[in-house]
Amino acid sequence: MDPTAPAVPAPLDRIRVGSAPDSWGVWFADDPAQLPWRRFLDEVSEAGYEWIELGPYGYLPTDPGRLREETGRRGLRVSAGTVFTALHRGPGVWEETWEQVARVAELTRAVGGTHLVVIPAFWRDDKTAEPLESPELTAEQWRHLARGTERLADRVRDAYGLTIAVHPHADTHIDTEANVARFLDATDPARVGLCLDTGHYAYCGGDSVELIKTYGERIAYLHLKQVDPAVLADVVEHGTPFGPAVRQGVMCEPPRGVPALEPVLAAAQGLGVDLFAIVEQDMYPCPPDQPLPIARRTRAFLRTCGA
Repeated sequence: MDPTAPAVPAPLDRIRVGSAPDSWGVWFADDPAQLPWRRFLDEVSEAGYEWIELGPYGYLPTDPGRLREETGRRGLRVSAGTVFTALHRGPGVWEETWEQVARVAELTRAVGGTHLVVIPAFWRDDKTAEPLESPELTAEQWRHLARGTERLADRVRDAYGLTIAVHPHADTHIDTEANVARFLDATDPARVGLCLDTGHYAYCGGDSVELIKTYGERIAYLHLKQVDPAVLADVVEHGTPFGPAVRQGVMCEPPRGVPALEPVLAAAQGLGVDLFAIVEQDMYPCPPDQPLPIARRTRAFLRTCGA
C-alpha cells in the first residue's frame, strides 16, 4: 500500500444523496427571478444527482403522470414534498393547513416520494423581512404546535403513507438548539421525525453532530447545507433577517463553510438507518448560470466523503 495515497472514505451506504430546486435559486412556485423548471430538471440530472425534492408546490408540474415522465426520462426520482404550516396558531388553522398539505402529499405519493418535509411558518416575511408575529411562542402556542404536529403526522401517515420530517429553520419558532430540543421533547418520537438541515441549524447556533448523537432516533431526513462564518457573524451582529442574509451569501458552497459535512454524514451513517441527504444551498435569487457548476462541484465533494 502506498502510504502517500489519499485515504479512501468509508462508503456511506445508508445515505441517499440528492438535490432540490432550492439549490437552483427556487423559493416560489412562480417568480421571474427563477429559472424554468425544465432547466432545473436537466441540470440536476447533469450534475449527477438521482434524487430530488418537489420544491414549492406548482414549480414542477403538478400532474403526476407528466411529472413522472419528466423525471423518469432524466433518471430522477422524488424523495419528498415540502409544506409550510402554522400549527402554533391552534385548531382554527387545521382545515386550511390540511387542504394545502393534502395536495402536496397526494402528489408526493403519486410520484413515489416517501417523506413530507414540514417547515414551520416564518415569523417575519421571507421577501420583505417585515415582522409578522412575535419571534417567541407562548406556552399555549408550544402546546398547539406539538399537538398539531402529531395530528398532522398521523393524518399524513394514514391518508398517504408518508413520513413527516419537521425542518428547524431560521426565522421560525423551531430554530435554536433550545427550541429544537423543546419541540422534540414535547412530541411523540414514534410519530414525529426531524429534518436536520445542517446549514439552518448552524445559522441558529446549533451543532448537527451533537443533535444526531442526542436525538438520533428522531432524525428522519437530512438537508446538507453550509454557512459562511464571516457572513453569519455580520448577520448576527446586525440582526439581518434570513431573506436578506441569503442575498448576502450566508449559505455557501461546500466545503467552504460550516459545519464540516464529513462528521455529520459519518454520524448519520452510524444511526444504521437509510436516510435521504438532500443538498440545499439557498441562493434566491441567483444568476441562471450559477447553480450548475456549484452543483457539479458539490456532488464531486460529497463523493470524496463516501456519499
